[in-house]
Amino acid sequence: MMEIVSSLAEAYAKEYTSPEDDLIAEVAAYTMQTHSNAHMLSGHVQGRFLSLLSKLLKPKCILEIGTYTGYSALCLAQGLEEGGELHTLELREEDANIAKGFFERSLAKDKIKLHLGDAKTIIPTLDQTWDIVFIDADKTGYVEYFDLVVPLVKQNGLIIADNVLFHGEVLLETISGKNAKAIDTFNAHVKNDDRVEQVLATVRDGLMLIRKK
Repeated sequence: MMEIVSSLAEAYAKEYTSPEDDLIAEVAAYTMQTHSNAHMLSGHVQGRFLSLLSKLLKPKCILEIGTYTGYSALCLAQGLEEGGELHTLELREEDANIAKGFFERSLAKDKIKLHLGDAKTIIPTLDQTWDIVFIDADKTGYVEYFDLVVPLVKQNGLIIADNVLFHGEVLLETISGKNAKAIDTFNAHVKNDDRVEQVLATVRDGLMLIRKK
């Protein structure tokens, strides 16, 4: 796994980034201690970045594809306007149950709606227009998720895609891994879509910030 951002820069950024609240910090600690795929966690700096974007945009409806243990949902929910909702979709029942336990202890518990199952079948059943969509699920599904949600995102709405540098594998001259190939294909797909404009930010493992025109 390639070091994309200097570990010294990461540590410095964390030092000068606002702290997580107690529950979000607990989710991070629990995930790091107990989960075999703890590297999937958004983490402190990215989490505060998601929270800040949400607070600036004051969304009414957020869609998250890939709940994991609930960290990013709790961050994004911090910016919801009064009466707003965050719908988060998770395929793995074990992760969904962990996230649910944390959500129930959150001040935003009545705003977070957790759906268990395949996002590709759930998304069409949700009668919403989205202000923010966060894509952080199986990498081979990114293009399909993107194409599913673009028509459902309001004008000037924001789609955020995580892991778009995929541990640096997309930077290699020859991209060999299935997931890295899928992410490289996704990045090109977004670039060539005239419905949106985008910035690929080198935050953590890469965040693509995509505005619907």
